[in-house]
Amino acid sequence: MKFYDEHVLPHLINCACGMSAIEELRSKMVPLAKGKVLEVGMGSGLNLKHYQEEQVDLVWGLEPSAGMRRKAQANLDASNLNLEWLDLPSESIPLDNKSVDTIVLTYTLCTIEDPISALAEMHRVLKPEGKLIFSEHGQSPDESVRRWQDRANPVWRILAGGCNLNRAIPDLITDAGFNITKLDQKYIKGPKIAAYQYFGVADL
Repeated sequence: MKFYDEHVLPHLINCACGMSAIEELRSKMVPLAKGKVLEVGMGSGLNLKHYQEEQVDLVWGLEPSAGMRRKAQANLDASNLNLEWLDLPSESIPLDNKSVDTIVLTYTLCTIEDPISALAEMHRVLKPEGKLIFSEHGQSPDESVRRWQDRANPVWRILAGGCNLNRAIPDLITDAGFNITKLDQKYIKGPKIAAYQYFGVADL
């Protein structure tokens, strides 16, 4: 699976996460980032074009996949942002306590192996006045769709690089000690099992 994970999967994820409906949500949420930014699961750098360069001092791009970092190079070359890669898993963020102004979390929480530990690390590094900006797909509010999400999830997770269809995104965020101050949710165009979106802002 190593060849698939490093050479095939990055292209599949880049295509899926670059869909127009998802790009629309990125364009709404990412420009809210300010100061020193930690982007968790930067992937192929699809968010880079949405940052407002005049209000961002530095972006730490946390991305453990070498294949995704290679895929991101073209987007990085087209950006004027000051970016530093962090190639460790999100469960172990190599930054000081209270050192980050904004955390950007887009289409990542579904895949993190231990989301509770990862969110605890995000909580640790965020400044008291900082913001967590998120846009994620997850558990549907409709019982019939949830049943299909649960049925499909074991196979989906294998094929999609660890992505889970059925995580309760707001619950994960609040259970980690964050306070969600703005939350929108809706279906976007696509297969319903993967189409329910949560996007908003949280603080400490």
